[in-house]
Amino acid sequence: MPRWVQVLVFVLVIGLLALFAFGLGVRGAAQLSAGPAPDFTLVSFEGQKIRLSELRGKVVVINFWSSWCVPCRDEAPFLEQMWRRYKDRGVVFIGVNYVDSETPARAYLKEFDVTYFNGPDIGSEIFHRFRAKGVPETYFIGKDGNVYGNIIGPVTRPSEFIQKLEELLAR
Repeated sequence: MPRWVQVLVFVLVIGLLALFAFGLGVRGAAQLSAGPAPDFTLVSFEGQKIRLSELRGKVVVINFWSSWCVPCRDEAPFLEQMWRRYKDRGVVFIGVNYVDSETPARAYLKEFDVTYFNGPDIGSEIFHRFRAKGVPETYFIGKDGNVYGNIIGPVTRPSEFIQKLEELLAR
């Protein structure tokens, strides 16, 4: 085999290994739990828009969910209850619908009487910005626009959820 073919094969193998390693690093990155929250604009199922950066000065709870997700269904009543309890205190809830169809997503919102802002994450763009791994996942954004923790999986400790909101409101 000529020397230039050996070099070419070597370069291609190294390039493929580097690409594979990069992919594993991105996929293995931890969910966002601190630091500046990635900005995004979400269009609701009714066509309204919300932009995270325009909510500075408010505490924001972002919940990634899907209608087919059983743990999402389990936590939906609690999240709606917390929204109703905290909305007049400067807390905004945003539901980000992940990998779902519109009809079942709307049915889910109706079934659980969800009244806070919700919209589909077209192309999973927001999901990837938060380095989320699945649903449900919930992120707490402070008044300064920074992430102050997250809950991976369903909310199983309501008292900790409430404590986090109270801490962020007191900041």
